[in-house]
Amino acid sequence: MENFILEGNISVKAAILGGVRDIQEIIVDKNKKDRDTAWILYRAKERHIPIRLRPREEINAMAQGHTHGGILCICTERRYQTLAQCDHGESCFFALIEGVEDPFNFGSVLRTLYASGCDGVIYPKRDWQNATSIIVKGSAGASEYLPQICYEDSSEILRELQTRKIELYCAERKNAVNLYDVHFPSRICMAIGGEMRGLSKAVKEASKQNVYIPYGREVRNALNAVSAAAILSFEILRQKQRG
Repeated sequence: MENFILEGNISVKAAILGGVRDIQEIIVDKNKKDRDTAWILYRAKERHIPIRLRPREEINAMAQGHTHGGILCICTERRYQTLAQCDHGESCFFALIEGVEDPFNFGSVLRTLYASGCDGVIYPKRDWQNATSIIVKGSAGASEYLPQICYEDSSEILRELQTRKIELYCAERKNAVNLYDVHFPSRICMAIGGEMRGLSKAVKEASKQNVYIPYGREVRNALNAVSAAAILSFEILRQKQRG
C-alpha cells in the first residue's frame, strides 16, 4: 500500500482524529515546542503511533511545501465510505461533486461542505492520491472528517439515491428555479459541477429540480464550485435549522 506525507499541525491533527487513514509515523522537528504540537504528540502516543525527532533541515527535504511548520506524518490512502454507512435518520444532506479539477479547490469545497453540516460528499472515482497533501491542507483538515463516497458507475449511485428516497437537486440554470424560492426536502443530495465541465448528462437527467443562484448583476461567467457550494449548502443548512 502506497504511503503519503501530510504536512503541518492542522493536517497531522486531522489525520489522527479523522481515523480514515493508518498513520505509520509522525516526524517532528526536535526543537519544535508549542501547545498544539504537544497535544498532537500526546494523542499519537495514546494511539501507539511512532514519533521520530529530526533536524528541521531533514524535514524540509522531505516536505513538498514550505508551510509544514516542522511536523509531518506518513500515512496510508484514506478509507472511503458507502452511502449506506452515511445515511442516518430521517434527515440527511449529501453533495455530489463533478468536474472539479484543481485539488486545492476540491479541498476548499470539502471544507465548505463540512462546515455546513453535510453528511457526505459523493464524487466520481479518480486518482487524487498525488494531491493528498494539497487536498487536506486546502480543506483545513476537513477532508479527514467529512465522509467521502466514490463511485465508478454514476447510474449505480443515482439509483441508490433514488432507492433511499434522497432527492437529487442540481445547480444548473436550464429549467431552473430561484434557489431562494425552493423549500428543500429533509433528505436531499445537491449536485454541483465545476465551472469548466459542469455536471454530467446522467446526473442532470436524474435531477428532480434544477436551481440557480440569483446574481446581483449580469455576469457572463458562473460562480466557481467553491462559491456555489458555500451558497447552496448554507441555504440548505438555514432551512434545516428553521425546520
